[in-house]
Amino acid sequence: MTSIGGVAREGQQVMADAVESALGSGRHLLVQAGTGTGKSLGYLVPGTTHAVRGKLPVVISTATLALQAQIVDRDLPRLADALAPLLGRRPTWQLVKGRRNYLCRHKLDGGFPDEDTLFDTMYDPPEPAPDPVERAVGHPAPARYGGGTSGRLGREVVRLREWAETTKTGDRDELVPGVSEKAWRQVSVSAHECLGSRCPMVAECHVELARERARHVDVVVSNHAFVAIDSFEGRQMLPEHDVLILDEAHEFADRVTAVITDELTPAGIEAAGRSARRIGIGDTGMLDVAGETLEGVLAGMPDGRLEHGLPEGLQAAVDSIRDAARAVLTSIQQLGPDKGGDADGGRQVARASVTEVFDVAERLAADAGRPGGHDVVWISRFRRLDGSERVGLHVAPLSVAGLLREKLFGDRTVILTSATLALGGSFDSAAGSVGLLGGGDAPDWQGLDVGSPFDYPRQGILYLAKHLPAPGRDGTSTQALDELAELITAAGGRTLGLFSSRRAAEAAAEAMRERLDVPILCQGDDATPTLVREFAKDAQTCLFGTLSLWQGVDVPGPACQLVVVDRIPFPRPDDPLASARQRAVAQAGGNGFMSVAAVHAALRLAQGVGRLVRTSDDKGVVAVLDPRLATARYGSFLRTSLPPFWTTTDRSVVLEALRRIDATAGAVRPVDDAVVRATT
Repeated sequence: MTSIGGVAREGQQVMADAVESALGSGRHLLVQAGTGTGKSLGYLVPGTTHAVRGKLPVVISTATLALQAQIVDRDLPRLADALAPLLGRRPTWQLVKGRRNYLCRHKLDGGFPDEDTLFDTMYDPPEPAPDPVERAVGHPAPARYGGGTSGRLGREVVRLREWAETTKTGDRDELVPGVSEKAWRQVSVSAHECLGSRCPMVAECHVELARERARHVDVVVSNHAFVAIDSFEGRQMLPEHDVLILDEAHEFADRVTAVITDELTPAGIEAAGRSARRIGIGDTGMLDVAGETLEGVLAGMPDGRLEHGLPEGLQAAVDSIRDAARAVLTSIQQLGPDKGGDADGGRQVARASVTEVFDVAERLAADAGRPGGHDVVWISRFRRLDGSERVGLHVAPLSVAGLLREKLFGDRTVILTSATLALGGSFDSAAGSVGLLGGGDAPDWQGLDVGSPFDYPRQGILYLAKHLPAPGRDGTSTQALDELAELITAAGGRTLGLFSSRRAAEAAAEAMRERLDVPILCQGDDATPTLVREFAKDAQTCLFGTLSLWQGVDVPGPACQLVVVDRIPFPRPDDPLASARQRAVAQAGGNGFMSVAAVHAALRLAQGVGRLVRTSDDKGVVAVLDPRLATARYGSFLRTSLPPFWTTTDRSVVLEALRRIDATAGAVRPVDDAVVRATT
């Protein structure tokens, strides 16, 4: 590994040897590699070598864009240079993602109808000068976006059109800074909306070009959702391969669950009917009425899980939606060539939107939510910024373990790795979530913890605020806020605050701004990458936030020397999936709380605590303001899942340590800006 430009790491070498052995034997491998191990090179070296010497590529999948960028922009170029003399040629690679991540040239050229979000309200532009948005997209600018470039959305579309003329890959992540989702939808299509081989611009398609390049490289880099869709739906979007490496594997089961979670909403049904009418389908009345009926039924029902299947009125509404959507699909299929032909983008969009409504309604109408079934159904609603309410009926799998066992592990060797796979000292939770446990047909696998090169007992303190009151439903207690203020003062700022909810983060930020004379940033004040950069470049600055900060922040050095966790991150008691899974475990004779809620908390807590020590020079304190970590029976399970910091409940010792660390801290290390990715 030293030829790549680093230092030898024992854990990395052990991991590389284990991966190489697994590739030779075909035995699946789970590797826990702590922060600082260099796990990406621990699997890239044997994986790339295996691909170059064999006939098939290795596929590497990540959960986050940050790791994906690290692998493609930093690790693979250095590795390729180092391996070229040994392998006789330079290894090659290609990044592949879903269609929504790329520009659609046919849509840019007017081959699809305009999205409702931008063009459903038109107006006559003032004379004499045409509006810049009109010049860019071929339509007058919508009045509600300022009638011109004063509207953010209009400006973003203009920028997208200009970027489309210069980009070689069409990859959304190359556009820095990015644009809103509404703007991106004006230039992209989903997999179901795509015309495929019937598209008149298929030869120029960014997606097809990327996938064609992927057929001729050694390493294909993708993401968990894309891998799941490729495995489950058999679309063969990835090239044939015999090795799959899942980095950030602790996220894989949740990402797969998200892929096969569906939603049925009155707004979605209305949009499907509207898309059908645009292509000349006049008989959408039954679908419209069915959508209105669903809205009325849902309005009279509370949020939450439907534990005994769909109530009679809701079942009837869903049945009507399914039947009406089927009728509209039949009408679309009967359209003659004069309605646009096979390559009509409008027809494809209509077919896709109505098919989605039909598929979800059919899934719900079958046996979703019934006792003993495989799906969980719930109702949710939230209030938009304009005050309107959005209500939806959701359906998700109770477990994806069986599906993963069947689809993922049969024809390839799978390596799963993360810094947080062995929760409570065991790999069983991680293995079970992906289908590697239970039954005589379970795939053969091995678990390996290669540790971390960091000296956690010397580099960090885990402070358990045992004297504080247990968190309640009324938000952070006054005592906890007093404790937080004392800790931040002793640390001289330098604090990453990880909170269980946005409301808790915002309330704590407001309280600290009133009490302390240090900058307090809060998630939502700006784009998260911008906030992280601001946090990293100023030692006094503090950053408060929720879930994405628990996992997505990498700020080494003196800018982050205190990580504060407000409460143990259990799933919400009313979380429909978590509660259904707990009940299922209990009904099978297990401990639902420990198997579901405690495992969820252990994973999130380990990820959050891991924000403190990112290099061998880092030092500081993790303060958990939830006394249950020290006093509850499950506390030992959670603590075993964390890095082995020196642990104390003595506040005076912690405050003195923070003052000493602050006094001797060196210069901060600013976080690099995003890298513009090149095609390799």
